[in-house]
Amino acid sequence: MTPRNGTNAAEESLRYITETKHGLAMTNSLFKRQDPLINKLELIDDDHSEHLMRELASVDRPTVLAFLNQHAYNLAQQSPPVRRRFNQMSYLLRDGIGIKLACKLNGRDPKANMNGSDFIPKLIDHLVTNGADRYQFFAMGTREPWLSKGARRLFKDAPFFAIDGFQSDRNYLDHIQRHSRKDKVPVVVLAMGMPKQEEIAVRMQEQLQGPALLICGGAILDFAAERFNRAPMVFRKTGLEWLYRLLREPRRLARRYVIGIPQFFYYITRNGITARGDSHQRRQVREQES
Repeated sequence: MTPRNGTNAAEESLRYITETKHGLAMTNSLFKRQDPLINKLELIDDDHSEHLMRELASVDRPTVLAFLNQHAYNLAQQSPPVRRRFNQMSYLLRDGIGIKLACKLNGRDPKANMNGSDFIPKLIDHLVTNGADRYQFFAMGTREPWLSKGARRLFKDAPFFAIDGFQSDRNYLDHIQRHSRKDKVPVVVLAMGMPKQEEIAVRMQEQLQGPALLICGGAILDFAAERFNRAPMVFRKTGLEWLYRLLREPRRLARRYVIGIPQFFYYITRNGITARGDSHQRRQVREQES
């Protein structure tokens, strides 16, 4: 990206991030109606991921980072409370080939695939490398021994507090309030799956005082602990990591993908072209504004 006349590279990067936040990076839409959840996405080029990490590293209030993939989109369409939670995310990034297609259908340039399994370790590495003394790390999710093993690897052996992913919502809030220090910024990795992690993240955002970075991480601790293997690079580069996971765990993931993918195409089509989709979107907009 070449800076505009009269601006430097930093100013241009800030302009770029601002435009993606407000949905200004548009292409020709194939749908008559825009999907509010797709329009909420912050679509980032690989070249600007470093700027995004710097922005997340300097938050001045409780801030939630989350990722929208095909499964998350389906959950949001099936449950108004879940949809409201995704609309409340401070940063919502594109994850996967399904949302890439939804972006194109809604006239948005999908840009880079910012899946959490790749971006979160890079973000944590940035935080640890550029100011570990400023942060206090928390891992919430999965179970032992993978919880401690994954957190230790993810946080690069920096000190952390950990609690498993099978507690009541209140316990997670109590845990962070009990261990938080006023001179540190809490960095909380929530890895208990959708939509529980988004619900807890919003509750923390509402109750914490001061800066905090709350990261909805799915299976990130299990991946870091090598409990589950990542897909080979050829699957990742072609956007087919979901297929690799389905082949490895057909029983657990059949509903999410075999049933979920046709549902996903139904939802994005309904929201884009039908009268039902029109009334559904008005409801989504009201939820986003509330």
